[in-house]
Amino acid sequence: MMSGQIRILTVDDMPVYREGLGMIIATQPDMLNVAQASDSAEAIAEYRRHQPDVTLIDPRLPSCSGIETMSTIRGEFPKAKIIMLATFDGDIEIQQALRAGALAYVLKSVAKNELLDIIRKVHSGRRCIPANIATRLAEHMGHESLTARELDVLRLIGIGLRNKQIASDLGISETTVSFHIKNVVDKLEANDRTHAVTVALRRGLLHM
Repeated sequence: MMSGQIRILTVDDMPVYREGLGMIIATQPDMLNVAQASDSAEAIAEYRRHQPDVTLIDPRLPSCSGIETMSTIRGEFPKAKIIMLATFDGDIEIQQALRAGALAYVLKSVAKNELLDIIRKVHSGRRCIPANIATRLAEHMGHESLTARELDVLRLIGIGLRNKQIASDLGISETTVSFHIKNVVDKLEANDRTHAVTVALRRGLLHM
């Protein structure tokens, strides 16, 4: 290992993408991919073993999310520098990642040179929010959040339950279910309940 290299841990459940990242990093004389992980447990173990300078994590890992994984790592290593490298640009997921301590949230479609530049900036201690991510956050600035109960109702709509089934499942009346659905549709600026689920998935409120 060359002195001064940025030591990187990559965490993604897709082997082809993980290996591709490794190949990109290997082309940079100032970077070294010290370890790879495919899930949360591996990521935490590899972080403890190597304590890398920068960690790239997919927010949607199997069994335990990348955001939860980051929170666990940062709970043990508060100075951990973590980049979320995501497929989706849902504003809720971006907000959750940044609140949990991510120094950058980047889409996997990012150009190679831009990603390398972001890694270097994060290594230097800078927070880096690409323009497209900042725009996505700004689009929903000031929008009213869904309550926990509204999210419960939305999840059940997402798995195909009708109002009567939702009422039974949550132990509330059908009238109350209808009230929650109206609020959800209004808050998400959706056309109907089905569209509300689509919007929620896009924004990162739901993961199906």
